[in-house]
Amino acid sequence: SACPFSMAQSGLCLRAMLPNLDNLVREFLAEDIPHFDLAGAVVGEGVQHANIYAKKSLTLAGVPFAEAVLRFCGCTVDWKLEEGVEVAVQKGEKVVLGVATGPVNRLLQAERTVLECLTRASSVATVAREAKNATDSVGWKGLVAGTRKTTPGCFRLVEKYALMVAGVDTHRYSLSNMVMLKDNHIDACGGITATVQKTRKLAGFATKIEVECRSVDDAYEACAAGADVIMLDNFGASEVGKAAREIKAKHPNIIIEISGGIIPSTVADFVKHAPDVDVVSMGCLTQGVPAVDISMKIAK
Repeated sequence: SACPFSMAQSGLCLRAMLPNLDNLVREFLAEDIPHFDLAGAVVGEGVQHANIYAKKSLTLAGVPFAEAVLRFCGCTVDWKLEEGVEVAVQKGEKVVLGVATGPVNRLLQAERTVLECLTRASSVATVAREAKNATDSVGWKGLVAGTRKTTPGCFRLVEKYALMVAGVDTHRYSLSNMVMLKDNHIDACGGITATVQKTRKLAGFATKIEVECRSVDDAYEACAAGADVIMLDNFGASEVGKAAREIKAKHPNIIIEISGGIIPSTVADFVKHAPDVDVVSMGCLTQGVPAVDISMKIAK
């Protein structure tokens, strides 16, 4: 199954969101090659080809980042598969994802950074697509989303981008996007109502406020206080449908998110009888995902 947008479109989308992509990959490469590359002098500058392989099944993501790294190193790449495609790899086999061409020293200088971008992004996209497929299989119409549990620094962008490729929602990018009032905020500030009201004075009309709720009563209080989104945190799969239905009956315009302990293999159990849930977010889509197996080999 294909990605919600094609590889070419995703590249354009990324550049629209991040015009400084070349600066980003420059930072990646400067970290990996701070001064001499002695092995580069050994192999020389003759033009060669390198195959980029998938060695296990995956959802391909991270193409614009890998492409930008290769371009910065004076190389080109011919992709054989569209970004977002679910690549099936039989045991013991491998599938060519793309072929990079350029001076061999530059190909090898780009190799590790290219593989890190593709591997991390494809790992995230693979797990996120699994979750999306699971919710689609039971006919749920809400949004699957990631969380802010990402790698600190610039690589957060790679992971958030991979969620988009998988067809799921990125959730907020940072603390500056939407206000999420979690249990610690509420406990430190004297309760839900006081916390929401103080936040609204600062946030104004343009910023949404989400409140983490530990019970249905918490949710009612958050709605009454002016929250835009409520998160039912750590509710059981058998509880969320009834809780969401009751809350929506009294507050039909509230956005209801569920989170906490939900993984791709169980997400369908949480949403299949919960049409009033709007969003299911999972930290496991970016945190601790198993690495897919991608390699880059000089063609002999």
